[in-house]
Amino acid sequence: MDISEINELYYITHVDNLRLISQFGILSHNSVKRIPHKDLSSEVVQDRRDNKKLPDTNYNLHHFANLYFDARNPMLYFLTCHNKIEDICILSLSKEVLLIPDSVITDRNAASDWACFKPSPEGLQVIDREITFAKNWNLDNEFLKMEYKSKKCAELLIPVAVNKKYIQKIYVANNSAEQKAMNVCNAIPIIVNNELFFNKG
Repeated sequence: MDISEINELYYITHVDNLRLISQFGILSHNSVKRIPHKDLSSEVVQDRRDNKKLPDTNYNLHHFANLYFDARNPMLYFLTCHNKIEDICILSLSKEVLLIPDSVITDRNAASDWACFKPSPEGLQVIDREITFAKNWNLDNEFLKMEYKSKKCAELLIPVAVNKKYIQKIYVANNSAEQKAMNVCNAIPIIVNNELFFNKG
């Protein structure tokens, strides 16, 4: 892939965190853990990320804020199945985040044993565009299904924090979620996009 093919990147979070994000930007797991916030993530997943170090560094995945190339991915689907849809929002970030120094691109879920880590933006070359942006990953072939699920969660890892200046808009699933987001943060445009949330709104 080339940077010209990217329109935006995405960060998935609880709507109540918008107030914190509007002040401090998107913080890494390590940076935010001492600040009161709502965590949507699975403890099992976070334990795996805590134990995964990037090649040739002493930094684990929790040192980085993680953005997705495609928000409509298995992680979002999992979250929509285990949380109220009104509690979930997706931040759209300018592709300029790809130019933030020391950022890293992964070709799939960064916690995967098979993840490839490359500097950004040159690392875009490892992204499989067809799979990462595929609408469906429920394939009959179980091996391919796992490959799609992992690669659809390709990530951009940004050290410590993402400045709030890169945030362009906020996606929510329905009008109720829109109102909830506006009550927390009305300084950023809020867009209702039911399809992005698997039409669960």
